[in-house]
Amino acid sequence: QVQLVESGGGLVQPGGSLRLSCATSGSIFRGNAMGWYRQAPGQEREFVAAITGGLNTNYRDSVKGRFTISRDNAKNTVYLQMNSLKPEDTAVYYCNLITYKVPWGQGTQVTVSS
Repeated sequence: QVQLVESGGGLVQPGGSLRLSCATSGSIFRGNAMGWYRQAPGQEREFVAAITGGLNTNYRDSVKGRFTISRDNAKNTVYLQMNSLKPEDTAVYYCNLITYKVPWGQGTQVTVSS
C-alpha cells in the first residue's frame, strides 16, 4: 500500500525556517513529479510547490524566493525548505504526486506565530 509520510512541521516565529520531509515508496516516487500542498483551517487545500523527475521546479507566487523544493531519489523523499516564514504560511502541509493522486498522508502542521 502506498504511503506518504510527512514530517518536520512545528511552531516557529515569523521570519523563521523549517524543513519538511515527505517519505514515500519507490514505486510512486521514481521519475514522477512530486508536490507539496497545504490546507489552512476553513480553506481549500492549495498547491505550494512541485519538482519533476528532471528537477524542474514550480512554486505558487506567494512562496517564491522563500521556499525551496528538492528531492533525494535514493531515499524516495521530497523536501520543502521554508525560510522567512509568515503567519499566512500556517497550515497543514501535505505531499503527493502531481499528475495523479494517491491517498493523502496525515500531513504535518506548520504554525507561524509570535
